[in-house]
Amino acid sequence: MQKGFLSIVLHAHLPFVRHPEHGSFFEERWLFEAITECYIPLIQVLDRLQRDGADYRLTLSLSPPLITMLRDELLQTRYLRHLQQLLELAEKEIGTTRKQPEIHFLARLYRRLFQNCLHVFQDQYQCDLLAAFAKHRATGKLELITSAATHGFLPLLGISDAAVRNQIAVGVATFQEHFNATPEGFWLPECGYYPGLEEPLHDAGIAYFFVDTHGIEHASQRPRNGVYAPLDCGNGVFAFARDPESSRQVWSSHEGYPGDYDYREYYRDIGFDRDLQYIAPYILDGEIRINTGIKYHRVTGGDQEKAIYQPKKALQKARLHAEDFLDKRRAQIDRLRAEMDRPPIIVAPYDAELFGHWWFEGPQWLECVLRLSGETDYGLQTITCSDYLKQFPKSQVAVPSASTWGDQGYSSYWINEENAWIYPLLHKAGTQMERLAEDFSNVARGSLQERALNQAARSLLLAQASDWPFIMKSGTTIEYARKRITDYLARFNYLHDSIRKNQIDEKYLVALEIMDDIFPNIDFRDYRPIAERQGKNTADSTP
Repeated sequence: MQKGFLSIVLHAHLPFVRHPEHGSFFEERWLFEAITECYIPLIQVLDRLQRDGADYRLTLSLSPPLITMLRDELLQTRYLRHLQQLLELAEKEIGTTRKQPEIHFLARLYRRLFQNCLHVFQDQYQCDLLAAFAKHRATGKLELITSAATHGFLPLLGISDAAVRNQIAVGVATFQEHFNATPEGFWLPECGYYPGLEEPLHDAGIAYFFVDTHGIEHASQRPRNGVYAPLDCGNGVFAFARDPESSRQVWSSHEGYPGDYDYREYYRDIGFDRDLQYIAPYILDGEIRINTGIKYHRVTGGDQEKAIYQPKKALQKARLHAEDFLDKRRAQIDRLRAEMDRPPIIVAPYDAELFGHWWFEGPQWLECVLRLSGETDYGLQTITCSDYLKQFPKSQVAVPSASTWGDQGYSSYWINEENAWIYPLLHKAGTQMERLAEDFSNVARGSLQERALNQAARSLLLAQASDWPFIMKSGTTIEYARKRITDYLARFNYLHDSIRKNQIDEKYLVALEIMDDIFPNIDFRDYRPIAERQGKNTADSTP
């Protein structure tokens, strides 16, 4: 029997940003940067592991907005245009740096990186990265799970059962539509949990979810195995806790690996270093400096002048850090094993975008961890949580405590002086949506009314995304976040009033359907009370 297990979980999520009404839109770059720096490098890691027959297990959570955007033809076309622009800039840099050998070498490296991205995206996977993840899922080594429909922060939506249930159900349905399977696991947005949330998860067919460390530590019963075995919430849905030690080694700004002096510096980019006239064609409106992704310096440390990045040295450090990470996990397992009634599972969840975007060498570190963990002399094995539950189907019954993985461990990052104003508006719209569902449940399928009602449900879900209050608190693109919420709520209010007055403007409705092209199979009737939906379903099935 194995001494213990390591479960690495990557959560990939971006808010739904798609603007067909504009020829290009800056915030769409969030997706393009993540594809280039995170998702394609991750796919390349998985491809290499498969080629070499490596024995590993990894869990990847794909949020419904990200799933939708990765399959969107408009965004796929715009990403190709973005890549071509990066290749053009890299070629320009190669010419500019020909008398600077160290930087010239890096410019050529970036050209090769972008060429490889183009090959993987366009030639290898025909612009469909979900197909790549599905391929690796089919091997049994990559487990895919999902999250709430628009990554809504469920603890603050929990005053409405319908709001929470639809965030979960629509999220699961989106995964099913694209992968033809029901996910066993579910990533609670921001790891936001409150007692009772396991019920709608159970109803959606979910077997397990994740909470932060204190969610298990402060459970309704003292956890006999600490945070290194799941709890059964009492209904057959299991809660796994984040391991604080493995989290600190990667996330911590003081002791985490990404801050090593040999790694690439994220905050030094030619978008800010080059003369404005030179870089103008590759930045926002030719005037506003932005990151291009081409960076020539390493972290260096302290107040020193940033030194030139040395890729070979950085990759050597990534392997050393992978070995260090696994050595510490093995020591951790040896310490825990004697105190537990089963082999411990160390759950290490991270934002997927950390790997490659913020931490350029992250994908190489991950590949080393997965390769080395498959070697017998390390004494631990990577595993998915669903496989762990198959081996150990019975666990202590207890309910986790309310918790998140946000600052201070609760909800303060998503409700505070910067963003609290949104929740009365969201709750009002949610109540109105439920009344619409009750009052208009008998409208004809495919009718103009039904289309408007379904679009109102989409607008509500999009307004509920946790990204917008997070951005308002973090102080980044605040105006865009405000506009997203107010626009979605304005669309909902317009549709609500139009439906109530029976004055639906089909041209405007079509425009909304094009702009917010997500959840094609949504059914507004799911916002009815559970008892009414069950009664209607029973009536429908009566001979």
